Amino acid sequence: MGMTMTQKILAAHAGLSEVKAGQLIEADLDLVLGNDITSPVAIHEMEKMKITTVFDKDKIALVPDHFVPNKDIKSAEHCKCVRQFAAKHDITNYFEVGQMGIEHALLPEKGLTVAGDVIIGADSHTCTYGALGAFSTGVGSTDMAAGMATGKAWFKVPSAIKFVLTGKPAKWISGKDIILHIIGMIGVDGALYKSMEFVGDGISHLTMDDRFTIANMAIEAGGKNGIFPVDDLAREYMKEHSKREFVVYEADEDAEYDETYTIDLSTLKPTVAFPHLPENTKTIDEVGDIKIDQVVIGSCTNGRLDDLRIAAKILSGKKVADGIRVIIIPATQKIYLQAIEEGLVQAFVNAGAVVSTPTCGPCLGGYMGILAEGERCVSTTNRNFVGRMGHVNSEIYLASPAVAAASAITGKISSPEEVM
Repeated sequence: MGMTMTQKILAAHAGLSEVKAGQLIEADLDLVLGNDITSPVAIHEMEKMKITTVFDKDKIALVPDHFVPNKDIKSAEHCKCVRQFAAKHDITNYFEVGQMGIEHALLPEKGLTVAGDVIIGADSHTCTYGALGAFSTGVGSTDMAAGMATGKAWFKVPSAIKFVLTGKPAKWISGKDIILHIIGMIGVDGALYKSMEFVGDGISHLTMDDRFTIANMAIEAGGKNGIFPVDDLAREYMKEHSKREFVVYEADEDAEYDETYTIDLSTLKPTVAFPHLPENTKTIDEVGDIKIDQVVIGSCTNGRLDDLRIAAKILSGKKVADGIRVIIIPATQKIYLQAIEEGLVQAFVNAGAVVSTPTCGPCLGGYMGILAEGERCVSTTNRNFVGRMGHVNSEIYLASPAVAAASAITGKISSPEEVM
């Protein structure tokens, strides 16, 4: 039996000619990632193991982004711990305030993730880099510690689900709508510990930012990873951003999949995930009259340049509805600067929104947008669990930047068509 993309990558990094679903392997790592919340735990675990060196100072990335710039004394102490560790071990890819961005947008931008890599990160949305044809997955801080020390990690080889994407999406349909549709279809555990492998002619209509968004939210369906084939667009992206050589793996024709789903992208409508799970989806025509208090556009899921351009196109020349707070967070400094140069930030401010330095902030209920009791937020983030962005009796509605921007103007969950 043949192998999937993921299985081929894992086999190569384990020094094996083939692997099978369920097999336990030890694989070499190309990158180990941590942030300001998870890295201190990993650092302390390394200290307990009395390990005094890292396996490769060039293959570790430390990105303080969750409570950064520091929101309080505790977050400052966490960042100090990471900063001191980075200095002690001369970590090449440590990104301080002013250079940092939201980790899963920053690392591809910096060229640190390329096709064929095996990447672990002590953050569940590490699966983002599958958009480039890499195997990337989230791990616990103890696994991160072991990875930093040895450059290796144990994996159970995942089985796979194939998603065949066909057709061309309509005007306002983005990667966010596609992945919310899929999660709504299979559920939050529909791909539990499985590789979600995306194929089909519909991929040619997806931007890299769309693909990053889809791979990013594979974990919201329980996936071990999400992965795309490497086409000309992905190659161009990697050549533009990275000096590293990359390896392209393709699934065998006789690769085995647990299920296969075919999705005609031309039939999709803007999709919203209602509280309190990403699987609780409705199309925009099923939403009804849901008044909101806040809109957040940003995060590792939807804080990229395409996302900001779409939001600015809708908000430009218009005003945010009375009583609505709109927070926009570019995912990296480079994205922020380009948004300024293109006039996007001016459009946001003129519309009545605020624009923040890169941070995860509100996504995990950290700061920069905490919800009070009874408040509702339309957010382009990835999770809408109970209490995720604040009070346990607040509500989060996950949506695309287009729907979020339109909702900011009307004060209720709305389609872009309503305001354009």
